[in-house]
Amino acid sequence: MAVARVERMSREYVLDIPCRVSDFRKLDVWRKAHELAIRVHRVAGGIHGSTNLSLRSQMVRAAMSIPANIVEGSSQDSRREFGRFLGYAANSATELEYHLMLARDIRAIGLSDFTALVDRTVEIRKMLRGLLKRVSRSALGKAQNPLREE
Repeated sequence: MAVARVERMSREYVLDIPCRVSDFRKLDVWRKAHELAIRVHRVAGGIHGSTNLSLRSQMVRAAMSIPANIVEGSSQDSRREFGRFLGYAANSATELEYHLMLARDIRAIGLSDFTALVDRTVEIRKMLRGLLKRVSRSALGKAQNPLREE
C-alpha cells in the first residue's frame, strides 16, 4: 500500500505521492521537445556574427532545457516534484518563443524557420500544461483516499 504524506502549504494541501515515470522516452511531449531542441540547434548554428552570439546561445539553452526538465522531473519521487519540473519546462518553452521572435525581428533567422519552430514550441508548451494539469489532478484525486494503492 502506498502512503501519502500531506503537508499544509499556504492554505492548500499538496501531496507527496510516489510518482516516477518508468521511461521518459515514452512521453510524447519529451519526444517532441527533444526533436525541437535538435531543430533549434541546427537553425541557431546558421546564425552568424559575434553580435548574435548570446542570442544563439540562449536559444539553444532554452530549447535544451525543455526536454532536460522533463527528464529530470520524471525521476522525482512525487507528483508535486514532477509537476514542478514540468512547469520549468513550460517556462523554458515560453523563453524560447521570445528568443525566436527576437531572432526573427533582427532577421537572424528566416520567417519559415521562425514559423516552424514557434508552432512546435507552442504545441509543446500546451502539451506540458495539459500534462501538468493531469499530474496535479491525479495527485488531488489521491487526497480523498491517500492510502489507496497505486
